[in-house]
Amino acid sequence: MSEQELKLHVPAASRQAVQREMRDGKATLVRLHAMYFDTPGRELARARIALRLRREGRDWVQTVKMPGADAITRVEINHPRSGPVLDLSVYAGTELEGPLAAIKGELGLRYETDVQRLLRQVRSRHGSVELAYDTGVLRAGGLDLPISELEFELLSGRPAAIFALARRWQQRYGLVLDARSKSERGDALAALARELATLDADDPTSQVSRGSAIARFWGPRPADTVTLEPGMTPAQAMGSIAAECLDQITRNAAMLAEVDTLGVYAAGQPEHVHQLRVGMRRMRSAWRLFDGWIAPPPAAVQDGLRAHFTEFGLSRDQDVLNETVTPALLQAGMPVIAFDMPPPDMDVQPVAAGRSFQGWLLDALEWSLAVQPREPASAPTTPDLASPAADVATPPDDSAGQGTDTLTIIPLTAGPDLPALEKLLGKRLHRWHAAVVKQGRHFATLDIARRHALRKRCKRLRYGLSFAAALLPRGRLRQYRKLLMQVQDLLGEINDLAMAREYYQGCVETHPQAWFALGWISARIDELAVEAQQAFDRLADTKPFWK
Repeated sequence: MSEQELKLHVPAASRQAVQREMRDGKATLVRLHAMYFDTPGRELARARIALRLRREGRDWVQTVKMPGADAITRVEINHPRSGPVLDLSVYAGTELEGPLAAIKGELGLRYETDVQRLLRQVRSRHGSVELAYDTGVLRAGGLDLPISELEFELLSGRPAAIFALARRWQQRYGLVLDARSKSERGDALAALARELATLDADDPTSQVSRGSAIARFWGPRPADTVTLEPGMTPAQAMGSIAAECLDQITRNAAMLAEVDTLGVYAAGQPEHVHQLRVGMRRMRSAWRLFDGWIAPPPAAVQDGLRAHFTEFGLSRDQDVLNETVTPALLQAGMPVIAFDMPPPDMDVQPVAAGRSFQGWLLDALEWSLAVQPREPASAPTTPDLASPAADVATPPDDSAGQGTDTLTIIPLTAGPDLPALEKLLGKRLHRWHAAVVKQGRHFATLDIARRHALRKRCKRLRYGLSFAAALLPRGRLRQYRKLLMQVQDLLGEINDLAMAREYYQGCVETHPQAWFALGWISARIDELAVEAQQAFDRLADTKPFWK
């Protein structure tokens, strides 16, 4: 069977209040001890299968979990057990027989969880929801991760029920959306434990390797591949793209919010901010790509994306200045500028964990699960010769002197069907390419503002190509994307330098050394402009990808 649920992390500051409200609702308490199994080569994890044996109070239950149709749906198959015995024979003759029979390694205990769960049910006009507040620990190879999460599972009704309830709890207690399941976290923790076990704790070189392994465990989530199918409607394609973009945003936001590490380990890094904003930019590009073919996202979702993208951008600009531009200037010979009050690094943890941003994530996720097609055109009052309704006969006038009512039947799909998805996307990307090339041919003469606008157009084209890649000729697309990437890299450096130039212009009155930075930056921008013009010319001459 499948289940639909949302999982939100409960910060330490809110745990007592959440427990109190759960108990006020006559919650029941149950102890859960789960053991998760896999092979040394992670064959089940790679197949996206979680296999566990869990003691629930006095009962034992064997469970298989797999991803469902969307971000909130999971397939869960349960079998009661008489004790701690893992019995794979129950899957004979089912869809799981093939994947389990293909396992080459020996199954063994990989990680386990020990949890206290508070359970209560809530009814609303949208449906019935079970709340499960889990507190405890996840263990693998001597490593522990805390568990503090509130799950909202739909028992009956519509998904709106879990979103409405989750919003209330999220706003009240500052909860944080976390896309990682216990099995995903446990598998990653077990992999880290095995890697650390191979390192010598007394070897300085191993200490560096240990730090790198831990950093990778908390590493940023980059963009992943989206594979669109030719038979998809634009709404279905947009839903698939939105799911991937939101997963990238949510996972990087969870690291920045320090869901597991607040006050213990600084997991959130500048690259998390960058990848979070990439996910937002990809989402906005997808909206533009499907504009006119789908119903627009709600205004709150669109406006929230713009506002939060800008908010996180303040941190990103400071990181670029501190980590990229200033080191290059110092290497080029700029005298050190001793600022009385150096610009502070922006603390993005409260932004990522904030009620406003987390509320937007829930809104965007709910929208993405049911992207709507464009609104159908209004039905004509009389038959249109170009419409399918024109083929419907009208009843004859059988009453002289009285008005005649014209019968109109509105077809299942108003108007002609849209062309195939690959044709729609190919034509739109062709127009985007033409607009980029037209402006790019005159790049050397553009001012900073127009160059920045062109850079955004190039990004939109690049993301659009990545979304549609599975539907486009692969051979032509490979070379085109390589040339587009060259253009984008050059424009990105020009943009970073333009931002830095604006910063150093504000420093020259109090720190004359900043004149060095302004001169070096201007010379470098001029060099890059020449290279960018050449790159645009090469892009204009490449073979078209849309044919």
